[in-house]
Amino acid sequence: MKKLVFPIIVLLFSLGVFQKSYAHCEIPCGIYNDELRIALLYEHILTIEKSMDKITELSTSGDYMGVTRWTMAKEDHANKIQHEVAQYFITQRIKLPTETEGAEFEKYEKQLALLHQLIVYAMKAKQTADKTYIEKLRKSLSDFEEVYFEGKHRHKIEHHD
Repeated sequence: MKKLVFPIIVLLFSLGVFQKSYAHCEIPCGIYNDELRIALLYEHILTIEKSMDKITELSTSGDYMGVTRWTMAKEDHANKIQHEVAQYFITQRIKLPTETEGAEFEKYEKQLALLHQLIVYAMKAKQTADKTYIEKLRKSLSDFEEVYFEGKHRHKIEHHD
């Protein structure tokens, strides 16, 4: 029995059983909260914006440890946007259309284009403290929300110090 323990552990690691768990699984559980995901994406954008402000502020004061911490936070939240968009919306929530033309396909194309923008603008936000990417992220997310929910839901996350 003891001779089997090590190979079983190695097998479990190789299958990813002990890997870090993320926001949502890819099993067909049917448990989704799209509104929550959108709200979280807005919150990540707000955190990136605050991080950019703090990086700019602390850079002039010479607080390089603070700059490093806010840079890491900015990159972490940009990564979370990319992960949420790819693993939740693209992989699980955007349905493949049955036809390659028509209204269903047009909606599919719009959703994919807007989600791609979110991934790219999140990457750009990691590379710079240029807040124009914050506005691009917000616009892309707002436009996606409009298409995804067909104009029914609107989120607004505000920053309060």
